[in-house]
Amino acid sequence: MRSMAEKTIFFHVGLGKTGSTYLQYRFFPFLKGIKYIQRTQYRKYQQIIARSEADKVLVSNEFDRQLERELKKMHEFDPTARIIIILRRHDSWMASQYRRQVKNGRALDFDRFLDFENDSGFWKIDEVYFYPKLQAIEKYFYHKPLVLIHDDLKKDPFAFFDRISKYLGVTYNKEDIELNPKHKSYSEKQLKIIRKFGKKYFRQQVKPSEKFYIRQLQRYYKMLFRYLVLYTAALMPKSWAGEDPLIPEEQLERVRKFYEKDWEQCLEYANSIN
Repeated sequence: MRSMAEKTIFFHVGLGKTGSTYLQYRFFPFLKGIKYIQRTQYRKYQQIIARSEADKVLVSNEFDRQLERELKKMHEFDPTARIIIILRRHDSWMASQYRRQVKNGRALDFDRFLDFENDSGFWKIDEVYFYPKLQAIEKYFYHKPLVLIHDDLKKDPFAFFDRISKYLGVTYNKEDIELNPKHKSYSEKQLKIIRKFGKKYFRQQVKPSEKFYIRQLQRYYKMLFRYLVLYTAALMPKSWAGEDPLIPEEQLERVRKFYEKDWEQCLEYANSIN
């Protein structure tokens, strides 16, 4: 059995809403010459790696707020591991994060999702900075990370894939890669309608039951209700959603300007080491 010293470990750590799910199901499984451990096996990655005869291993998951906590665990396991992280410009990233929360029934307006006035939003101002995440990776690992930009995946996916495969030192066949997204996006109309429903029906937090099966029933009930609303919303007249946009453009512009310096630092960092 190979020792840990003979293995090269790579961690893809997200971020969330940067194409992680697509890579985990449409690209990583088709890499040749590396053992791939995807997110459903993440909790067992240490045992899997220890038992594996592969000399290269790629572990993939996606983290946002939990990133530094998980980096510490990865460091304890292997400080020589190499990290892959994908960044998305802050306004686009927050917009995508917000749409996910609305889809999941969180019925708050965007200015309460990221609150620049009182910093009491679902996301805190400091949590949205990227550059400190890159510094944390440098703090815990011997190697600088491979930093990729989400827009590049959309502009030229195969050039994006080539950068990953080169960093891993592996190959893949273009014919194996499906370019269609893993999950479909919901329309603005659907999201605005479920947000309306959510403000009425999801406002109160229900105390979860201590019994596991009751918690599961509560979870499935909420999920069923959400998807019923989403699919029904697709059939509803557009007027039901109202005229106002899901996310006002001026609020997204404020996000972009607020984090502009952080984004420029990240682009400079990515260009300097890649």
